[in-house]
Amino acid sequence: MLDISQLLKASLATLIFVGIGLVVFAVAFLIITKVTPFSIRKEIEEDQNTALAIVIGSVILGLSWIIAAAIHG
Repeated sequence: MLDISQLLKASLATLIFVGIGLVVFAVAFLIITKVTPFSIRKEIEEDQNTALAIVIGSVILGLSWIIAAAIHG
């Protein structure tokens, strides 16, 4: 049977990894937006640039996989 202390320890570790993952993801996305010579938001929302939306979606998925692999070990 699962002990409550083990459950709390696992929950705390999960919350820590979620926090670290979100921070890494946010920093990486901020770097991407600063490096591009145009406004990503304007291109996707106002100009309806579907190709850029697909590229940004791919970057988000790639970052998510990298962060998940780093957390998993």
